[in-house]
Amino acid sequence: MILFVSDLHLQPARPVLTEAFLRFLSEHALGAKQLYLLGDVFEYWAGDDDLPAPFHQQIVTALRRVSDAGVQLFWIAGNRDFLVGEEFAAAAGLTLLPETWVIEAAGQRIVLLHGDAQCTQDAKYMAFRAQVRQPAWQRQFLSMPLEQRKQIIAGLREQSKQGHAEKSYEIMDVTPQAIADVFAQTGTTVMIHGHTHRPALHEVAGTRRYVLPDWEPESTPPRGGWIALADDGTITRHTL
Repeated sequence: MILFVSDLHLQPARPVLTEAFLRFLSEHALGAKQLYLLGDVFEYWAGDDDLPAPFHQQIVTALRRVSDAGVQLFWIAGNRDFLVGEEFAAAAGLTLLPETWVIEAAGQRIVLLHGDAQCTQDAKYMAFRAQVRQPAWQRQFLSMPLEQRKQIIAGLREQSKQGHAEKSYEIMDVTPQAIADVFAQTGTTVMIHGHTHRPALHEVAGTRRYVLPDWEPESTPPRGGWIALADDGTITRHTL
């Protein structure tokens, strides 16, 4: 069994969410062959020098326990935690992957990604994304004191909340052409991604696109879950 999960937005202020994720790791991930974390596992990541924080140590320790049990862990960056680096990966026992990755498993070729790069109608976000994904920008940002970085991130998060209130449903979703381009470029017909917080299965022109949910275990009913790929090729959705 291979598991896929994204958009947890883990943070110290949400202990119920943290417990839900830790239960997922102990009750489900430990029995898997592989676990793919497809972005926005954390609400934000200011840099690997924040790794010693108690909350981050709690999450890293839990991931390492799964890795040490023989489960292969893989990480694709999201729009909130793209600054996760090799120090984090080594501590958690996982492998960092490019933002688009193709796996061959159970007789299928599946393309994995976070999904934010395919929201091409959101011109402001795409411009911001292009800037912050540049190695030079990241080096400059990570050279700042940690607390200064956290203050900047807090300001950006507030701007993002305000911006979302002004954007249409369509602008914040992936665009069909961007999705078609990924299928064409990778030669795949199955895709798994997150980011949009709109879990669904989209079947278009012989392709299948599975969208992962965000995690809100405190809501009524609880929201969240993961996707599993069985050895026989069956893809199933599991909810909290």
